[in-house]
Amino acid sequence: MRLLLVPAFVLCLFSSASSQNNTITAGETLIYTASYNMSGLLNELAQVTMETSAVKTSKSTLLKLKCTATTYSKWDSFFKIRDLYESYVSPKTLKPYLHNRDISEGGYEKFMKYTFNHTANNVSSLMRKKRGDGTTWEEKKTVKIGASTRDIVTTLYHIRNLDIHKASIGDNQNFTVLFDNKETVVRIKYLSKETINTALGKKECYKLAISVSNSNLLKGNNDNVLWLTADDNKILVYAKFKIAVGNGELKIKSATGLKH
Repeated sequence: MRLLLVPAFVLCLFSSASSQNNTITAGETLIYTASYNMSGLLNELAQVTMETSAVKTSKSTLLKLKCTATTYSKWDSFFKIRDLYESYVSPKTLKPYLHNRDISEGGYEKFMKYTFNHTANNVSSLMRKKRGDGTTWEEKKTVKIGASTRDIVTTLYHIRNLDIHKASIGDNQNFTVLFDNKETVVRIKYLSKETINTALGKKECYKLAISVSNSNLLKGNNDNVLWLTADDNKILVYAKFKIAVGNGELKIKSATGLKH
């Protein structure tokens, strides 16, 4: 259940007005149920929560973007997940300064920390993994990045600032995300507008397809799709994905603290 969405490199078919954040504010909480296909049936396995908050530093106030994934207790004995992804960004532009990823999935544990240096276009990376014998090892390195490269969490929120209403069907844009110390390019394609039933009621949505360049991570043609509300908040209300070992869904459960 790794987060599969990725990435800031521009084809400019969508536009992001002056690179300003007009959508995301502190105090927003989105809660989802995550389902996975097991033996031909979709089972609700986990809760995914996305939260924003203001964090004061000695020099400024940053916006904290936090995403957690936790299996429901009845599934913990089968495959226990306790994942945390968080980024600290500029509240005006969503430019990332710090990103942490701390995952625990079925006994597999990994921690990564990125400190962004946008002047030098690089990231100071710390990776910590747990060995089979319970001991840990660390790796520190400096990774060169493009001027628009973001981490995975910042990218998820950045997509909501795109002026999708200006796009035509078939338009697409590439994004670059730094994941596991490698830059990965993901393409977002505008498919259509579609009204769907959600836990928040009927919602007119932008329907977007996702594909990953030079990777077998996501399978199928237009089988990995996001539905974002076609309003000023552009929140994700439904997603479906297809990977090498199966397919699954993400459905909105509740949304509070929205800016608009």
